[in-house]
Amino acid sequence: MPTLDDILEQIGEFDFFQKQALFVLCLFSATFAPIYVGIFFLGFTPEHRCFSPGVAELSQRCGWSLEEQLNHTVPEWGGHGHGASFSSRCRRYEVDWNTTGVSCTDPLGSLVGNQSTIPLGPCQDGWIYDSPGTSLVTEFNLVCEDSWKLDLFQSCVNVGFFIGSMSIGYIADRFGRKLCLLVTVLINAVSGVLMAFAPSYSWTVVFRLIQGLVSKGGWLTGYVLIAEFVGSNYRRAACIIYQTAFTLGLLILTALAYALPHWRWLQLTVTLPSVLFLLYYWCLPESPRWLIAQKQNDKAMEVIKHIAKGNKKKLPLSFQNLNSEEEDGEKLKPSFLDLVRTPQIRKHTFILMYSWFTSSVLYQGLIIHMGIAAGNMYLDFLYSALVEFPAAFILMLTLDRIGRRYPWAAANVMAGGACLVTALAPD
Repeated sequence: MPTLDDILEQIGEFDFFQKQALFVLCLFSATFAPIYVGIFFLGFTPEHRCFSPGVAELSQRCGWSLEEQLNHTVPEWGGHGHGASFSSRCRRYEVDWNTTGVSCTDPLGSLVGNQSTIPLGPCQDGWIYDSPGTSLVTEFNLVCEDSWKLDLFQSCVNVGFFIGSMSIGYIADRFGRKLCLLVTVLINAVSGVLMAFAPSYSWTVVFRLIQGLVSKGGWLTGYVLIAEFVGSNYRRAACIIYQTAFTLGLLILTALAYALPHWRWLQLTVTLPSVLFLLYYWCLPESPRWLIAQKQNDKAMEVIKHIAKGNKKKLPLSFQNLNSEEEDGEKLKPSFLDLVRTPQIRKHTFILMYSWFTSSVLYQGLIIHMGIAAGNMYLDFLYSALVEFPAAFILMLTLDRIGRRYPWAAANVMAGGACLVTALAPD
């Protein structure tokens, strides 16, 4: 009796239906990029300094340029780094700039006399940000003593990725790929829109955590779904294209962030398209491989006939029934214990978990902190995204020719070596 792969060889392993399914799932893959690395734009930290009452009025009275105002009123502004020190960003002179008779040539000297003993204090009246737009940092003042809150924001997303990837993976195995995909799309869209209207930092973190809980698991579900739609000979290419769509999402994110410098509008713009993915309920069937694993062979055959119709192929009469041995077998019940049940599987599981962990940390760190464009964050991000396209092309050429392990090992060695050289290289 035929297997699913035998049937796909007859009705098309990668024909019109699979290409259509890959296209709509690639749209979904692209929308994951703003969640994964959107902190680069949403949490951008511009140059900033304390707001000191009376400074603007004094500067206007004295006719100072902006540079003269900063040199006179911001601690350590004129020193090495030109405003990049902690004191210039997070401390202010504890003087009353509204005092009458302040000298325009030596304002600090006329206020305190000995400039070496001028007391410094925290930014009690907020900050001034040198940015035309807004970000999480500028709106909620996540700088200086509160700069750790920005790291907490992204950490919550990553915690959501960790928990969601495991739990949603189990749900997809237990209740189906399609249902899992639709539920994650709905939750992600609702929480993303709510985040755009969040009234406080705390609510922003909560909604972003919810997005993290469902988005990574949903993205992986889409990855599995397209892999199970195509024949085994095209699985590699389909999965690489699905991942390349994520890279395309990075390019789109760069353009949107440039056009929308205000974080709430950017968040809303990258989230609203997710609502359209609820149309997958009518566009995509359930995975036939999952249905077969669940002993739902009648439903699996309906999906197979749908695929054949989409590919304009006719299912041969000899392929109208699936392998009867599968029907008599026991229904598969997925469990996390399957990953560690035998020594060999346990070894492979831990190796791959460690590889995914190091790759994710390295990737996220590089794409967020890459600095080859001398301060232009849009070009920084664009260059980081563009280098992924040749990587995908190299994978397409090498995986079937020399296997999986050697490219994987070579990529890890090269990435680790490059990072070590970068860390040891002089500025």
